[in-house]
Amino acid sequence: MATSPATRGAKTPPPFSRFEWIIAWRYLRARRSEGGVSVMTWISLIGITLAVFALIATMAVRSGFRSEFVGTILGANAHVTIYSQGVVNEHGRIDRTIAEYDAMAVRLAAVPGVIRAAPLVKGQVMAARRDRNAGVQVFGITGENLADIPGVAGSDDAIGDLARFDAGIAIGSGIARELGVTIGDRIKLISPNGVKTAFGTSPRVNAYEVVYIFTAGRYDIDRTRVYMPFAEAQSYFNREGVADEIEVMLEQPEQVQDLVLPLWRAAGEEVAAWTWRDASGSFLRALEVEDNVMFIILSILVLIAAMNIVSGLIMLVKNKGRDIGILRTIGLSEASVMRVFFICGAFTGVIGTALGVILGCLFAIYIDPIFSFVNYMMGGGVWDPSIRGIYALPAELHLGDVLRAVGLSLGLSFVVTIFPARRAARLNPVEALRYE
Repeated sequence: MATSPATRGAKTPPPFSRFEWIIAWRYLRARRSEGGVSVMTWISLIGITLAVFALIATMAVRSGFRSEFVGTILGANAHVTIYSQGVVNEHGRIDRTIAEYDAMAVRLAAVPGVIRAAPLVKGQVMAARRDRNAGVQVFGITGENLADIPGVAGSDDAIGDLARFDAGIAIGSGIARELGVTIGDRIKLISPNGVKTAFGTSPRVNAYEVVYIFTAGRYDIDRTRVYMPFAEAQSYFNREGVADEIEVMLEQPEQVQDLVLPLWRAAGEEVAAWTWRDASGSFLRALEVEDNVMFIILSILVLIAAMNIVSGLIMLVKNKGRDIGILRTIGLSEASVMRVFFICGAFTGVIGTALGVILGCLFAIYIDPIFSFVNYMMGGGVWDPSIRGIYALPAELHLGDVLRAVGLSLGLSFVVTIFPARRAARLNPVEALRYE
């Protein structure tokens, strides 16, 4: 069949041509009297915005919580603790102390990736001042090694002089509040395993001056931890010439599992290693599971919000049936009609996603004043550090989290738009114009 020169010279317009955008934009601005399309568009837009905002805000808070929790663990606790497996002494008891602790600490410090290795003496005692008392855990450590603990020596809220550590003790801010003490005050430490006499063991009671008060960022640490000079702790806990354990700090604590075997070989085969992941692994795994569950739940919210686009587009197709018939009659292809309605739905998804990203990022950036306002409106006590371990609600933005939220929202918005767009493209122009 022969074609005319005009037909042979006609060119098929490229996808997403300017006229398709103009038609889509006109439909998006439809008046309320034309079927309420603009109202449905606003509902879809607000729904996607809030869903993306909730997704980004939740992931930022979860990332910040994990980062803060791990940071406070690594800032004030040993990355790896070396214990003795124990030997049976002359009294038939298992002795788990370390006699050659200095030599072992030197060998451990020589392992590549180790920052320092410090011998410790540990014990639990009662701290008392006047009519107040609190159970505390004493860490016997040298002043040089204590100065290398970032959560203690690098505490922004610390008071006192760490250089005077050998003349007294350092205590957490929670203990200081509990006992009502400050720098220069003296507190009593009472140990049930004290002086050995012919009549048995009597409690040991010593008074020490508080020379340093630190805030490590963890409620359980600040509320229970006391640092005592290593030599004094050996005498106080009857550990003359021995240490209870050796704490090891690493350059890359996240890679702690790679160094367990080299540390064990350096310390000797009669020791055991306990990493920070072993101590907090169950909590970290719970956080990971919770992160995945929250992402799935909020993804469902994004899907529900995106489904509003389908409702709006179906109404739009129904109300614009006559327009579709005319456009098909004057030569608009099915593909062009489909792209017009796809643009309508995708535009709503893109704008809603962009607004949600902006709100989510602003929430993460200004979480402190927002949380303070919420705490004020609720009358205080919204965040209990004794339950959650840290003192404030943190938030930390990660590009990967934001991109995941954006990809999820845009992907769902584009996918759900295809069905009503295909329905519009397959609309028979004869049926659309039959009763016009």
